[in-house]
Amino acid sequence: MNDSTHIRIRPGGPEDVGGILRMLDSAVAWMNARGNTEQWGTTPYSQRPGGVERVERYTTENAPYVAELDGVAVGALVLDSGPSPQMPIAPADEPERYVRLLVSDRRHAGLGIGAALLAHAAEETRRAGVELLRVDCWAGGGGELVAFYERNGFAPTESFLSGDWPGQVLARRVG
Repeated sequence: MNDSTHIRIRPGGPEDVGGILRMLDSAVAWMNARGNTEQWGTTPYSQRPGGVERVERYTTENAPYVAELDGVAVGALVLDSGPSPQMPIAPADEPERYVRLLVSDRRHAGLGIGAALLAHAAEETRRAGVELLRVDCWAGGGGELVAFYERNGFAPTESFLSGDWPGQVLARRVG
């Protein structure tokens, strides 16, 4: 049985900041435990300069969505109208929706939470009359994250460097 049928996705808001920060902190700890210190560093997200403020902005200035399993927040996705101005990524030459954040609670890994959130992002993009959904991600570590997005219907477009952090932009047509 596919547990993702029990996942409910709802609009998020400022009341979700604490839960999103907990998921981000746990993702950093999980990555570090697997030897990945390059993707998000070693400092818990909630303790990074500007980390809390960024998540607060995500829940007030962007379109946040929260995945719940039995009423408990287990994932979050933030959609925007373009890439982060802090990243060396040009906006598309057409209207787009951009995944600015995708995180899931690692205690519930393997349940399809990230895939469900990405499917919801595609539906929200389509509902807005927009055909292009893009995301950027860390391209290091053997490309595991890039492969995750490819399995979810995205195709790599351009790669980039943010300092010495290797990134990959991926796109999905939803129209």
